[in-house]
Amino acid sequence: MKRSEVDIKKLSPMMVQYMEIKEQYKEEILFYRVGDFYELFFEDGELASRELELTLTGKNAGLEERVPMCGVPFHSVKPYVEKLVNKGYKVAICEQLEDAKDNKKMVKRGVTQVISKGTVVDLELLNEHDNHFIASIEDFTYIYTICYADISTGSIYVSILPHQKEKLISTLLNLGILEVVLKNKEDYNLIATLKGSYGIEVSICEEELEGKYTAIYDSLEEEHYIHAIKHLLYYLVVKELKDLSHMKPAEVIIPDDYLMMDVHTVRNLELIETLRLKERTYSLIWLLDKTKTSMGSRKLKYWLMNPLKNKEKIIERYNKIEKLNSEFILKDTLRNSLYQIYDIERLCGKITCGTLNGRDLLQLKISLKELPTIKEIMEQLHFKETIKTHENIYNLLEQAIYENPPVTIKEGYLIKDGYNKELDELKSIRSGGKEFIASFEAKLKEETGIKNLKVGFNKVFGYYIEITKGQLGNVPETLHWERRQTLTGCERYISPELKEKEAMILNAEEKIIDMEYKLFCEIKETIKKELLELKDTANQIALLDAITSLAVVAEEYHFVRPELNETHFIDIKNGRHPVIEKVSNFEYVKNDCVMDSSINTLLITGPNMSGKSTFMRQLAIIVILAQMGSFVPADKANLPIIDKIFTRIGASDDLVSGESTFMVEMKEAKNAICNATEDSLILFDELGRGTATYDGMSLAESILEYVSKNIRCKTLFSTHYHEITKLEHKIPSIKNIHVSAVEENGTLTFLHKMKNGAVDKSYGIHVAKLAGLPEEVIKKAEEILKEHENEKAKEPKKEKQIQFTMDLEDKPKDDMKEKIKKIDPLHMTPMDALNFVYELKEEIKNR
Repeated sequence: MKRSEVDIKKLSPMMVQYMEIKEQYKEEILFYRVGDFYELFFEDGELASRELELTLTGKNAGLEERVPMCGVPFHSVKPYVEKLVNKGYKVAICEQLEDAKDNKKMVKRGVTQVISKGTVVDLELLNEHDNHFIASIEDFTYIYTICYADISTGSIYVSILPHQKEKLISTLLNLGILEVVLKNKEDYNLIATLKGSYGIEVSICEEELEGKYTAIYDSLEEEHYIHAIKHLLYYLVVKELKDLSHMKPAEVIIPDDYLMMDVHTVRNLELIETLRLKERTYSLIWLLDKTKTSMGSRKLKYWLMNPLKNKEKIIERYNKIEKLNSEFILKDTLRNSLYQIYDIERLCGKITCGTLNGRDLLQLKISLKELPTIKEIMEQLHFKETIKTHENIYNLLEQAIYENPPVTIKEGYLIKDGYNKELDELKSIRSGGKEFIASFEAKLKEETGIKNLKVGFNKVFGYYIEITKGQLGNVPETLHWERRQTLTGCERYISPELKEKEAMILNAEEKIIDMEYKLFCEIKETIKKELLELKDTANQIALLDAITSLAVVAEEYHFVRPELNETHFIDIKNGRHPVIEKVSNFEYVKNDCVMDSSINTLLITGPNMSGKSTFMRQLAIIVILAQMGSFVPADKANLPIIDKIFTRIGASDDLVSGESTFMVEMKEAKNAICNATEDSLILFDELGRGTATYDGMSLAESILEYVSKNIRCKTLFSTHYHEITKLEHKIPSIKNIHVSAVEENGTLTFLHKMKNGAVDKSYGIHVAKLAGLPEEVIKKAEEILKEHENEKAKEPKKEKQIQFTMDLEDKPKDDMKEKIKKIDPLHMTPMDALNFVYELKEEIKNR
């Protein structure tokens, strides 16, 4: 049964309400709160039952046929929502906005939040190491403007990109964008690529938000930025019902301020995940991340993905690392304090997004407790940054929030004793009903003088005052007691005060929960007033944690402070690949990399598996580390400021778009050639191997020559085409180097050491032997190799013979030439022509 097929007039009142709400959220899966369950109906119910593996049942809705329905308990809804969102669906949460006990009519309901891939704010559903970005893209035909935000942290950024789809997609992938908002569906190719190839959710929204949250973009003058921000804000605020009062002013990102790396470079260098398993473990960020906070971890990743080009800012980070490692006692104390700090950024997000609970406030209090210590350490280190300690918020939380609050905020036991007098009284009544009865009874005996007066309780009449009939005359009329029950020997009364206390006692639990929730909301609003200052503090903590992590890495792995030059000079002594060095079971072989201003290209030859690719990656990683402000894995490093890094490493088919290995190679090569500058770094690993030998060799040589002569940037070019090594003599800026290996008694040993000059042998069969191929295969390959080598050895003789023959034929008095000149093809029959050709052939054969 479909929703569109139903006659709404026949539905029950509750289902009519559902239909009206669902009409406003057609694209979303609507979780409709009914008591202790969220229920899903019609197409939503059928889809959810299939995707979440729930039982599809039916519900009586006033129709002859039961409507399709499935449901989940409200207290365990998170994993179901997470599963749907991860599959690309949007979820609308419809809550009961009134208490059913207080309303005899239909309970008012409404959607309180819409959750999509890019707008999850629940900490349990987020990766602590990564930002959770949603982006809007404005296409101005000559540029793209991209605005991206992480509403869980309150960060928002805006940038202008060239009108190149490859650049746009590369930026989205590097940022880890989960959802993109476009203004229309016109760019079908872009939508198909984002959704089909990369799993990025695409939403369409045409409008821009006016007159709200203007503080986010008030300081900006560029209209392109403002339009992009307003576009994203409309989607978040109107479409997804987000409160963005915690958002910081937008930060403008100028791409030219940072070292540019496309998505291929990030993947090939395994900066944030490994190529094979797509996991963080054994990536470069895995090695670098010694942070103690989630905020610091995200900041460190941001630095890695956005290395600086500003020399002063880079040196400032070097100085801090040096200072921290020289003050190692302070550094250890600082790390201990940082370890106590929770994710303040995302806690601030929860304060405005309506998902805050008592445990979140407890985490905030624990975090704030460490700020005075951190502030003092920063002053001792003479860091210019300052941290506000927020004593007023800490004191408020210390006075108000229990040390072990419940998960939800409507269970009670949130607020400490002594924080609110009225709440304390309610708690006293709840825990001490008997004590109240005894004290109230004693009070009445004293006021009336009736010594046998009793205060009791039964389920029918509740609390009562019992007076024996002999004492009835002693009850003062001014007390205004009301007779409630007559018994044989006594009368039972109630008084206004007793009735009031009775209501308080019987309803104390419910009132306590309501009052604690009210007080909790008041505390939340108080904190909300300092939200932007708290976020500034969180940012300072993140910066401090990230730089401390780099200091720990520098000390633990023996990194050195690099020098920066402006003369295009690379001088690395005993450089290492830090991740391979960390995970290898063998001693890592260090290598120098020296390229003075006269050398632009190192042409690398050597056997497979000898370490050519590692050497190339090693240089790129050292450059990236140096420009993100980190020390580097070497004994010494003197480096220029690089503006862009391009890599073509490894073979990979793009199966999604149907592109072959060679096509991918050529596209990546084209990207480098068309975008590199004199200040760039290019890594080409065995370029051209994806096609036929001579095609590949020709292209490789041509590309290398073009890069060396026209771009003149620093380039590492590894190859098995040994013929290319002759370019060293043709182009002075190219230098041959090779990875050494020793062959002894048919056994190949890799030395992994770079040496000057070229090699003319690849040792491919030896590598196959090391890989464990069957002996029969190895022997056959050696036989075939010898055959090819023998054939090749004969080739020069053939050329000489051909040359000799040609010399004979070129004699001016050659009789064959004379015969050919004498014939008249126009007057020959086909048979005559055939005979003539046959005679010529026989004569050549005889010669």
